[in-house]
Amino acid sequence: MSGGGNNNVVNKVFYATSYHPIQAGSIDGTDVAPHDNGVRRALLCYNAGLYDPSGDPKAAGDPYCTLFVGRISHLTSEETLREAMSRYGKVKSLRLVRHIVTGASRGYAFVEYETEKEMRRAYEDANHSLIDGREIIVDYNRQQLMPGWIPRRLGGGLGGRKESGQLRFGGRDRPFRAPLRPIPHEDLKKLGIQLPPEGRYMSRTQIPSPPRRKRSVSHREEANHREKSFVEREEEFEEQRSPVKRERSYHSHRRHDNDKEERYKVDSRSHREERRERSRGREDRYGEDKEEVSGSKRSNRGEEHSHKRHKHRRSHHHHHRRSSSQDIHPSDT
Repeated sequence: MSGGGNNNVVNKVFYATSYHPIQAGSIDGTDVAPHDNGVRRALLCYNAGLYDPSGDPKAAGDPYCTLFVGRISHLTSEETLREAMSRYGKVKSLRLVRHIVTGASRGYAFVEYETEKEMRRAYEDANHSLIDGREIIVDYNRQQLMPGWIPRRLGGGLGGRKESGQLRFGGRDRPFRAPLRPIPHEDLKKLGIQLPPEGRYMSRTQIPSPPRRKRSVSHREEANHREKSFVEREEEFEEQRSPVKRERSYHSHRRHDNDKEERYKVDSRSHREERRERSRGREDRYGEDKEEVSGSKRSNRGEEHSHKRHKHRRSHHHHHRRSSSQDIHPSDT
């Protein structure tokens, strides 16, 4: 045995993550023998596997979205309980457990929410709240999520009242106290009992977290695959590919390149056509002005040409008159 008690663990606690009847009957989780008849009965069921939580046909719904609500007033109805628990999220289903013969409320219920997030909100905020003047306790669905669970009717369960003489520890309402005496590690291991988390105890103000949904095998493989480097994935991929697959990949890349080239040609052709259309639009816009300018130029050239012709005729006529006068001889006069 090793010592487990010191001043640093006073007022510290820890919670059970799996159920064992002997440990549940111990205030500090270190008992190695049952101390009441209820624990002995629960231990018998535990060792013989007489309780199967999955065999309860009434335990329907998603356990990760379901809460256990205890210490409910026997006068509280389903409608009142639903209204009170709807403050924390949308209630998908609700089962108030009743006596099989009388139909009277047994004082506890199971409330299923639409999402796990809403369940966790109610788990944190609804505990020790009042419904019909009674303080309720809220816990996660240990019946389906806690390994080794044995219900109260078989001597197990958690919590309880001092008057009953069958207190059960390790739950949210009554956690294990941090051991102040030496911890029998070897005896606990032989019985398969959870060891106290030495050095990792919690304070009473801390809220233990409910178990989270386990990821599937495919999700774990995907997470492991992400952890590998890009180079490693490429190497594995190349090793796994056969020559036929590589050839198909080559032709696929060639087709992809050809498709890109065809798209480039089409885009270039459309771009050239667009440029032609813009140039035609400019020609249509300024065509009339060009025709007017060219017409005025032709008219100016015609006038200039006619002016030169007229000037040429006048000079030719004047020269002809001079030559005619010089041809007349003086003797003729």
